[in-house]
Amino acid sequence: MEQKQTINFGAGPAKLPRSVLLQAQKELINYNGIGISVLEMSHRSSDFNKIMNMTENLLREMLNVPDNYKVMFLQGGGSGQFSAVPLNLIGLKEDKCADYIVTGTWSAKAAKEAEKYGKINIVHPKLDSYTKIPDPSSWTLNPSASYVYYCCNETVHGVEYNFTPETNGVLLVSDMSSNFLSRPVDVSKFGLIFAGAQKNVGCAGVTVVIVREDLLGHALDECPIVLDYKVQAVNNSLYNTPPCFSIYIMGLVLEWIRNNGGTVAMETLNKRKSSMIYDIIDASNDFYVCPVDMVCRSRMNVPFRVGKKQGDEALEKEFLDGASKRGMISLKGHRSVGGIRASLYNAVTLEDTEALASYMKEFQKEHQ
Repeated sequence: MEQKQTINFGAGPAKLPRSVLLQAQKELINYNGIGISVLEMSHRSSDFNKIMNMTENLLREMLNVPDNYKVMFLQGGGSGQFSAVPLNLIGLKEDKCADYIVTGTWSAKAAKEAEKYGKINIVHPKLDSYTKIPDPSSWTLNPSASYVYYCCNETVHGVEYNFTPETNGVLLVSDMSSNFLSRPVDVSKFGLIFAGAQKNVGCAGVTVVIVREDLLGHALDECPIVLDYKVQAVNNSLYNTPPCFSIYIMGLVLEWIRNNGGTVAMETLNKRKSSMIYDIIDASNDFYVCPVDMVCRSRMNVPFRVGKKQGDEALEKEFLDGASKRGMISLKGHRSVGGIRASLYNAVTLEDTEALASYMKEFQKEHQ
């Protein structure tokens, strides 16, 4: 009996392209004819060196990373970078301060962690709810800040920037974990970009850091050595054993992105997918409600309530049960906000999204 297809709308770890999984399966026991698995391979071997170089070169190609930027493959996830960023960069200027734009759970956590290492200024009045990006005209940026930090896509609340913040010459740092490689990015506008791979570009375990070379070597004395960008850059991410298999998977996903038209094609696809779901929400006469301001709705994570603005919990449970019976999983909203959340990362196909869209229409017809 053929197994029913499962469609994974999880927020991360998330769906991987089927062709990538099949290739990893094929090569699992005997990688490239060498008789061992990548899982067993020495990180100092020439075979693994080739995997690292291929992954880095593909990433540089996909994002047109300028030559004066280092690309590193680190551990500790995005949360590790909440510490690493201030530990490496807050000492760039003598005031040891940084500006943070807080638009959701992840930028709030980053700002709280950074407070351990210097003075942190939230550049706008505190938001009542994470459903919008405060107008840049309301920001109070500090010209003596070492950097300005923001999270480009808030996974929990479904808030995404469709512009690059203007910092008036101050270094810009961005957490792009959940929209990395979902559209083209001008890397030269940033001092540093980081992203956990487990949403758009791979599996859990590896975090990409792209950092301008002149920013290396300014770590605070208390910076742990594994978080010191200069140490990791000088050692080509091999100061300690890197997450070898995760880097290998990332290389396969990057190859898949390139073969499917690169970041420009991903952007087109992601707009089509998210529009399909938002259109149903907007045409539902408030049966489905997305709380996020239209101008900053995420293409990656679509949060919505069912039945009414605050959500009808019984109806939402029924929605999730029905989705599950149709093979659609991981649609439950983050525990801190409730409701439903559909994550539509690069590997989620148009067909996957259409299956959700037709279920939403059907469910509304039955219950409205």
